[in-house]
Amino acid sequence: MDVLSDVLKVIRLNGAVYLNAEFSAPWCVEAQYGLHTAASKLPQGNHVVFFHFLLDGRCSARLVDGSETVELATGDVILFPHNSLHLLGSDPQLVPATSEAVLDQSGRDGLVQMTYGGSGEKTHFVCGYLACDRRICRPLFSSLPEMLRVALGGTPATAWILDLLRVGVQESLAQKPGAGSLLSKLSELMFVEAMRRYALSLPADQKGWLAGLRDPYVGRVLGLMHTRPADAWTVDGLARKVALSRSALAERFTDLIGEPPMQYLTRWRLALAAQALQSGSEGIGSIGARCGYDSEPAFNRAFKREFDTTPAAWRRNSRSGAQAAAPARTRKRSGR
Repeated sequence: MDVLSDVLKVIRLNGAVYLNAEFSAPWCVEAQYGLHTAASKLPQGNHVVFFHFLLDGRCSARLVDGSETVELATGDVILFPHNSLHLLGSDPQLVPATSEAVLDQSGRDGLVQMTYGGSGEKTHFVCGYLACDRRICRPLFSSLPEMLRVALGGTPATAWILDLLRVGVQESLAQKPGAGSLLSKLSELMFVEAMRRYALSLPADQKGWLAGLRDPYVGRVLGLMHTRPADAWTVDGLARKVALSRSALAERFTDLIGEPPMQYLTRWRLALAAQALQSGSEGIGSIGARCGYDSEPAFNRAFKREFDTTPAAWRRNSRSGAQAAAPARTRKRSGR
């Protein structure tokens, strides 16, 4: 039961690699990829994950409003799951240039070039973003930090991503057919692999959705909910399946995930429904039934409570490429 894969399928990330950046020491840049910029290319996304993949060299990174500095080396990817304003540089204490100030404005429809810095050690990045609907991707992104470094170039199992990105950049610069599509798919694969690596590296006392996947009881319950969302689950029924008392499961689940089991199940069902409405033509009542609702009116009410719109309106907006980007309701969650 690969719950992480289930969620990644529903999220439907749309990725793009847009920048080929070459720096030489000393250098420091301030960066953030605004949602308004991504929306022009990926109109159905209202959440942006910004990333830098280090093809060659080394540098440091930190959040503009944070003190922690992360050291990066060849094969590392650093992600900003909440699109936080950040600094990259040979020395992040230097006065930073803005990324807009040093971009090569030519070729803005393809892979944009950036060359900046002095005459010292060179560093080569490809930069990009992934966009999705944050209301659907809530379980995963609520458990991710503001800045996340993952090493993807250190083993044969992941070095192929680094090699293919190098090839994709060269083909894009040479304006080879299909290069943009290749880079887009590679950015999505990179993110999936980074999430897998990050989940495996979490400390034993970590809380949040990714930590819950590893728990012997909560992980199994999540698997049952994800593989059989339409079943008439109760906390009692789930507790029996994993050989735990009802109260112990409810406490353990809430402590790790940040919400009770039935609340999580409701939101997962509705996330599945939202994805189905975006991607197909199945009837609304049929989608509701597949997601555990006995009647279409009950499904409509639950959907509107979660997404502030009806299933029919959600489908119309998705098809027109103008899915509303209203902020998700503020909720208290653990893991961040």
